[in-house]
Amino acid sequence: QVQLAESGGGLVQAGGSLRLSCAASGRTFSSSAMGWFRQAPGKERDLVAAISWSGGSTYYVESVKGRFTISRDNAKNTMYLQMNTLKPEDTAVYYCAGATRIVSDMYYVNPKVYDSWGPGTQVTVSS
Repeated sequence: QVQLAESGGGLVQAGGSLRLSCAASGRTFSSSAMGWFRQAPGKERDLVAAISWSGGSTYYVESVKGRFTISRDNAKNTMYLQMNTLKPEDTAVYYCAGATRIVSDMYYVNPKVYDSWGPGTQVTVSS
């Protein structure tokens, strides 16, 4: 497993931007597929975006396409989520997750393959 910690959440007005970071400790980050999930009050935790270990393949849920960008810097053991044109419906706790037991250079949408999770960071978008 890898230890993960999110940062960069906060309160922003609709139309604004935030950049989330996920700092990882451990040697497995650079070989792990990663993902960003979010959980709104009363709802399930859902995948927002995913990225392969090389960064060459990415996935976005339809509702964030064109607004969010997932990226990673393996030299810095850090993953990012740039969020632009934020909407009130983006309000949630955002979690980063790692799939450390899979070696394929692919992204993964199934939450069950992710075995490492950060504690989450709150993002609140006001209207």
